Amino acid sequence: MVLVTLSGVLAISIVGTALLFAVSEWRLRDVLAAPEFTQSIPADSESIERGRHLARTRGCFGCHGPQLEGADFTEQWQTGGRTIAPNLAVHARKHDAVALEAAIRQGIGSDGRALWSMPSYNFARLTDEDLAALIAFLRSAPVVESELPKPWLGWKTRLQIAMGEEGHMADWVAEVPSLRADSAVDPVLARGEYMAMTTCNECHGLDLRGAIHPDGSTPDLAIVAAYTEADFRRLMKEGIGIGGRADLGLMTLVATDRFAALTEQELLDLYAFLQTLADAPAPLGMQWRRVD
Repeated sequence: MVLVTLSGVLAISIVGTALLFAVSEWRLRDVLAAPEFTQSIPADSESIERGRHLARTRGCFGCHGPQLEGADFTEQWQTGGRTIAPNLAVHARKHDAVALEAAIRQGIGSDGRALWSMPSYNFARLTDEDLAALIAFLRSAPVVESELPKPWLGWKTRLQIAMGEEGHMADWVAEVPSLRADSAVDPVLARGEYMAMTTCNECHGLDLRGAIHPDGSTPDLAIVAAYTEADFRRLMKEGIGIGGRADLGLMTLVATDRFAALTEQELLDLYAFLQTLADAPAPLGMQWRRVD
């Protein structure tokens, strides 16, 4: 009797595991790709340098390593699986522009499955020209060989995906608001919105108005209304907040690693746009909104 019972439990466990895998895989593959990317990839030095600037300010080096050699985030993320940022110099050479665009802007991997840890929502509003420049740079970057294990999703993550509790990256991309500023009417605000929606929404919510984080470190960016232009420049260049607050956690790290490379014009445009958020109500009911 005990043997039969144990056999039954084992059979149920096997069936349950197979079902969980199947449902999570269905969710990961239930994606609709946009029309194929047709922008030509430039080879001139100016475009490659533009791509380098985008890679720096949008965080490619932060996740994929100082030489784009890739990194293992398994210990930091602790998802029960293995989270790997691939070697981008190798990856960009291995895949065509269509596959690279799908991963970067749509959150869809080269195998047609939705990605889980790549923050594609931060790149969703990149223009075709900027994306092409980014790809050009990645392909021009020297290849630094590195030994990286193969990534895999843990069962906890698969369960959350299967139950609809955790969205994959293509789900998040679909939630990114469209750009609203009209460059013909106000080019400064249009440029600033573009900067914010391809830079700041990685942490501050897809609409920039705050995101869920236990320590409240990703606030509504309407807070920028409290900053003078000089304060804002110091925040973005040095990671130092109002009143000389020198340890802003992730913001200090990101500012010194990424935002210090922003041009003066980019800073002014971004500041001008973020100043306008204080006059607009923050939309309610967003799944990424920080809970006070």
